[in-house]
Amino acid sequence: MSAIFHAGISGYRGRMGRAVAQVLDAREDVVVAARLDWGESADLTLCDVIIDFSTPDASVALAQQSAEIGGPALVIGSTGFTPEQEAELEKAAEKIAIVKSGNFSLGVNILVGLVQHAAQRLDAQEWDIEVTEAHHRRKVDSPSGTALMLGEAAAEGRFTELADVQSKPYDGVQGPRETGKIGFSSIRGGGIIGEHTVLFASEAEVLTLSHSAIDRSLFAKGAVAAAAWVRTRRPGLYDMQDVLGFRQA
Repeated sequence: MSAIFHAGISGYRGRMGRAVAQVLDAREDVVVAARLDWGESADLTLCDVIIDFSTPDASVALAQQSAEIGGPALVIGSTGFTPEQEAELEKAAEKIAIVKSGNFSLGVNILVGLVQHAAQRLDAQEWDIEVTEAHHRRKVDSPSGTALMLGEAAAEGRFTELADVQSKPYDGVQGPRETGKIGFSSIRGGGIIGEHTVLFASEAEVLTLSHSAIDRSLFAKGAVAAAAWVRTRRPGLYDMQDVLGFRQA
């Protein structure tokens, strides 16, 4: 059995927070030392790592507080960060280890790699890229963090930045589709856990890469695996590619 470590849960009243709690409670090598939500405080020094599925504001505040005292490490699954908030997380990661990901699924992170390789090999002059995502009616941000991960992977495969090639949502008469752009569309309805599709389309054929989440616990299990991994790492900003060993950290 692995050495016992102490974990905290931020956003523990939310859907993902409850799922993380169930996974942690089922493990014999973890002690849940703190539970907190936005506006609540806890003794962070009791934790080796905190798993955070809250809000961008709460995640940034938690990262700043943790950085000030030199720990604990963080696993951040919140999405919808502004560029300014991203910069604050990067600053905090100079003092503590942080795993930040828009999706903690093994399947999704393999999909990220496939998308990058496909984009690298399919000429942007001939192949259009569209990312589609679907989630439950309660999700407040769009495109989803996972959709942006996939878009960033596609842009990286084409040796460019997503900000330079992301197209605006289609609406009204706006002319032909621009070559080399990456489009996004979102669906919100019911209790959809998460569905993501990346479509590569040429004049002659269409390639579709997709992933569907069936059980929310898969994200919680991935986040807990990330927590076990990051608690002993040096300060830095990591993602699931690092955790899964797809990238040498």
